[in-house]
Amino acid sequence: MVRSSLLFHPERYHGHRRRTPFFEGWYFKIVDAAEDERWAIIPGIFLSDDPGEEHAFVQVLDGSTGAATYHRFPASSFRAAEDAFDVSIGPNRFWEGGLRLDLDSEGRRLQGEVTLVDPTPWPVSLRSLGIMGPYGWIPWMECNHGVVSLDHGLAGTLRIDGRSASFDGGRGYVEKDWGKAFPAGYVWMQSNHFGSTGTSFTGSIAIIPWLFSAFPGFIIGLWHEGRLHRFATYTRASTEHLEIADDHVHWTVAGSGERLEIVATRARGGLLYGPTRERMSERIGETMLSDIELRLTDRTGAVLFAGVGRNAGLEVHGDLDRLLALQVAEGA
Repeated sequence: MVRSSLLFHPERYHGHRRRTPFFEGWYFKIVDAAEDERWAIIPGIFLSDDPGEEHAFVQVLDGSTGAATYHRFPASSFRAAEDAFDVSIGPNRFWEGGLRLDLDSEGRRLQGEVTLVDPTPWPVSLRSLGIMGPYGWIPWMECNHGVVSLDHGLAGTLRIDGRSASFDGGRGYVEKDWGKAFPAGYVWMQSNHFGSTGTSFTGSIAIIPWLFSAFPGFIIGLWHEGRLHRFATYTRASTEHLEIADDHVHWTVAGSGERLEIVATRARGGLLYGPTRERMSERIGETMLSDIELRLTDRTGAVLFAGVGRNAGLEVHGDLDRLLALQVAEGA
């Protein structure tokens, strides 16, 4: 059972005293000032009744080349504070202020520290527990989502396979997932590299199990000029159009007097491990080379924001036919 205090802190570790199967992982996206270095660092843990499957991990994705490495650690090497976001996996540490890495394997050597400058967390309130909204109160959700920081600056240096890479002046983003397994089918996208610093977009639509059925649940946040524009199932927003093609995703949503049109290009990427209820084995393709074109308008058609996000993360995975069929049924 999750302690009520944790509900207001999606960034913290939720696995203390949780029943198996259970996974939890954080996604640190770091891009240098020149946008030459694009990296995703994903620490996490998978808890299982099978001792052979239970372990901690740090995944590393080179967003420029698509090369991905999976660094496995004993579950006993995972340590997490109960009253703060502060996680250690072996000699690696991840906390609300940054990450410190010491990974040395045949596939990747990565050492150094990068700090987060002025993070922008997704707001949490009694009525809306972060990006999950009121669904954050429901204990049986298959997969929970949290946004630790929509956008922030970076400072620090990493040694990557013997070379030095400075992230001073770069931009970053941090989110996380926890629960029993990833959705059976979903689309996820994110960018905080638009024409002006301080704009960030994140959005996902997925098959959400619900009692004895399922529905296409979605959550979107556009942070721009100090305001968070939210579109979500729980805000009674609706999907007007969803097209998943080989080379793009076209998605249009509307709600609360606003309309957001999204076109994300699909690009080459790397393969990451994702959790099922049995193991960390599902191979998930993720790119950090997409572009996301956004157009936000009000009820009169006036443009509130238009721009293209670079260095965008994009995952299109699983039973997409079922996801689209559920969406058609939802809109019928």
